[in-house]
Amino acid sequence: MRTFGIVNVTRDSFADGGRHFDPAAAIAHAEALAAAGADVLDVGAESTHPDAEDVDAATEIARLSPVVDALLARGRCVSVDTCKPEVMAAMAARGVAWLNDVAGFRSAAAMTVVAAAPARVRFVAMFSRSEAARADRSDRDPATVVAEVRAFCAERIAAFAAVGVARERLVLDPGMGFFLGRDPANSLRVLRHLAALEREFGPLLVSVSRKSFLGAVTGAAVDARGPATLAAELWAARAGVAWIRTHDVRALRDAVAVESAIASPP
Repeated sequence: MRTFGIVNVTRDSFADGGRHFDPAAAIAHAEALAAAGADVLDVGAESTHPDAEDVDAATEIARLSPVVDALLARGRCVSVDTCKPEVMAAMAARGVAWLNDVAGFRSAAAMTVVAAAPARVRFVAMFSRSEAARADRSDRDPATVVAEVRAFCAERIAAFAAVGVARERLVLDPGMGFFLGRDPANSLRVLRHLAALEREFGPLLVSVSRKSFLGAVTGAAVDARGPATLAAELWAARAGVAWIRTHDVRALRDAVAVESAIASPP
């Protein structure tokens, strides 16, 4: 299991909006995540929760560029979290290693960028039940969510193959929280099926960190969801997922190390 460390260069991200909006703060936070063991630094400049502000492509690029350039200059492995094809193309040209799209690269324009991206670029395609490029608060049927995730995974694998992208460059994200529906049962059901999804469509990336469904289960406010996050992340790690995207890399790394030490006595 490897990790994506979350770096939000935003004013309004649900968990840490504004804390790393200044480029220097974002770079320092990214370096701290790298020191904690993050394999990839996932930098985003537009929030995707239901109440997020709209950010145009030029503003998003302006927010991302100083942070991405500084991290690349330091030799870091950088991902950019964006839904906009213009931003994807600009960041791929700058030298990032990953593009991460919560809309799953489902637009023709996004797939044009995918097809033209250098061979070093890998992709995270996330499933969402929302019709927009951000989460919403719609009610969704938990009974059908796993079938929808499975159909999305099969369709995205075929779409990437059709534009000549090698299978090892694609990682699938089954989505979590409001992206699956406001009922926490949606996220819990997908978590229960992670092992089967990883076997059928892996590698998967899972991003549960501090999300709404954890608050619904525990009653914890966003800033107090660390223990709930870690429990869900350990479940995903035990299910065999390849990647976990998290705010707290150190906690996850330490927890996995302890479980591994217990399971593998000298």
